Amino acid sequence: MNADHIAALLEPFLEDPLSESQLNQISIYIDLLQRWNARINLTAIRNEEEIVTRHFGESLFAARHLFPPCPESSSVPPALKDLDLDFEVPEAQSPKAEARLADLGSGAGFPGVPIRLWAPNIALTLIESNQKKATFLRELTRALTLTDIDIQNARAETLPPSTFDVVTLRAVERLPKVLPVAANLLSPTGRLALLISSSQLESTLSTLPNFSWDHPIPIPQSQSRIILVGSPEPRTPTGGMD
Repeated sequence: MNADHIAALLEPFLEDPLSESQLNQISIYIDLLQRWNARINLTAIRNEEEIVTRHFGESLFAARHLFPPCPESSSVPPALKDLDLDFEVPEAQSPKAEARLADLGSGAGFPGVPIRLWAPNIALTLIESNQKKATFLRELTRALTLTDIDIQNARAETLPPSTFDVVTLRAVERLPKVLPVAANLLSPTGRLALLISSSQLESTLSTLPNFSWDHPIPIPQSQSRIILVGSPEPRTPTGGMD
């Protein structure tokens, strides 16, 4: 798909446009997804414009809220930029990895891979128990030349607990059953990001009563889809000496 057309379709979901490189990666992603979708069921959506809005749009909307873009900054104060100095002012250092993010039940890579395209410094783990879908994810990361991505062809229950700063869930079956597994993967200060229907809100809150939740964020161009972000509440110490 043409990069300009992709950019126009994504405009309602983003405050700032994507770079040409990011748009080209999305175009490659769509082509590969369509080819693989003819062999295995990665997504029921086959129309490319719907793939952009419903898969990429929703994923990038979540990325924008999880990892807000930092304003352009420089270590050189504006008043010094035009002066002929006898010393060099060091450039701002590149940021280190922002977070360890796990996308549980990644399937066709949403929302994990688009979040990584948005925030290239994160360390991404894609958790997918289906072998064929995990194979697609490996081919996808090669096609997009993405590094520092760990694809776990395993059940999430088998992974070490308290490992990740962010865990994402989208379009998973039996959500109330999966939520405690996702919560177990979070570090004590981590965030659980759910891309769900508003009809799933009540059961989510009751399944994880010890979480503190932000206000749900409606997803553009949807009547019922929301982003819900929460964190485990600090445990109150019990016992101890006077």
